[in-house]
Amino acid sequence: MLDEHQAIQKLKRGDIAGLEFLVARYQVKAVRAAYLITRDLGLAEDIVQDSFLRAFRSIRGFDATRPFEPWFMRSVVNASVKMMQRSARQVPLSGTLEIGEDADESLFAEPAATVESVEAQVESIEVQHQIWDAMQKLSPRQRAVIVQRYFLEMSEAEMAKESGTAAGTIKWLLNAARERLRSVLADRSEK
Repeated sequence: MLDEHQAIQKLKRGDIAGLEFLVARYQVKAVRAAYLITRDLGLAEDIVQDSFLRAFRSIRGFDATRPFEPWFMRSVVNASVKMMQRSARQVPLSGTLEIGEDADESLFAEPAATVESVEAQVESIEVQHQIWDAMQKLSPRQRAVIVQRYFLEMSEAEMAKESGTAAGTIKWLLNAARERLRSVLADRSEK
């Protein structure tokens, strides 16, 4: 049975079997991450396919002592953000955001907590749609940090290290995205 390290070594020797292993292991998660940023399944699938091809072409420079997943997922997130920045789908932020010191880590848990019973599952679906819609009000970069933090479960330090961005910038982006989501969700609940 092939493991990740062996797959990478095969790829470094030009053996495509290594890529097959990595695709089988990371494709679903990568497509989900790209979809959360782009909100377009076809586009997300294309981004992931291109990311795997880029990984195949650049694997010789990959440090095999490091885990593949963060390196690859960073590539997927960056490609998703770039694609959205190039498209006309970006929704600009309006107004100035005030960022509090105490960022609410339970942003997604609060709407989900409104579901009190099995009978309320229909409401849960509506809450999910509200969150998806609110996510579209964020810039692609803000969506990316939300995906990295809550879907990929990366810490702020990991996000800063992987993106080559200052930790303060990551913290600012996360706080701005959370505040924008709170605002959008609050506006929807008032209607």
